[in-house]
Amino acid sequence: MRRWMWAVAMALACSGCAVVAVADAVVTTGAVIVKTGVKATGAVIDAVIPD
Repeated sequence: MRRWMWAVAMALACSGCAVVAVADAVVTTGAVIVKTGVKATGAVIDAVIPD
């Protein structure tokens, strides 16, 4: 019984790590997309409004 509970606990721990890894990847991707959009918007504004 103890071995079975240990196996279940390890399986839940590993799946939790996978969820965190996927969530981290999504947040990182979102941040890169927003950063790229901000840079592109800045470039367009600089082109439209010269110094």
